[in-house]
Amino acid sequence: MTTEPLETFEPEDIEKNKTMAGLAYFLFFLPLVACPDSRFGKYHANQGLILFLCYIIGSFVLTIIPVFGWVLLPFFALLALVLAIIGLLNGLNGRVKELPLIGKYRLIK
Repeated sequence: MTTEPLETFEPEDIEKNKTMAGLAYFLFFLPLVACPDSRFGKYHANQGLILFLCYIIGSFVLTIIPVFGWVLLPFFALLALVLAIIGLLNGLNGRVKELPLIGKYRLIK
């Protein structure tokens, strides 16, 4: 797992926007509205958006696959919840860590 260097994020920005960054994993757009100039907030908003999109697409795909997909759906939902909790803890603790498996993608710059 790679991490973005902490020196690219100002410590004041991290300290001020920890809560919004953590909440980005449940409402990805929240940091974009509450603290639009925060690089730290945008970083976690991006991670939350990627998680949201993966969950929506994965759930849709598993729902249309009869039986096997339906059996896998609860495990997929559990994986998404675990990733959301990891992201929540990273944001609230001021860490800049990518989510496992999906964190390397960027949609919000």
